[in-house]
Amino acid sequence: MPGIRCRPAGQGAATAVIEYVGKRGARIVLVGSDGEWGDQFADGTDVARQACALAGVAVENAWERELMDQMRPSNDLWRSMARRTMAR
Repeated sequence: MPGIRCRPAGQGAATAVIEYVGKRGARIVLVGSDGEWGDQFADGTDVARQACALAGVAVENAWERELMDQMRPSNDLWRSMARRTMAR
């Protein structure tokens, strides 16, 4: 079973939220204590939970307000979101 390959850039502890995304499997979103975040896909939610357990990453059951407030989008993400909005 593959481990988690992407982690937030910060050196602090990370928290994960696992989202079911249909046939594609599951999305693991890792949020570092400094607000940096990254994501990765797994074959299923069970695989995602196992990968987080092996990596020692705590898993939240849902998106809590405190976790969302902690996330800091990168400038590249803001630019890509702006391009999508302007293209409509």
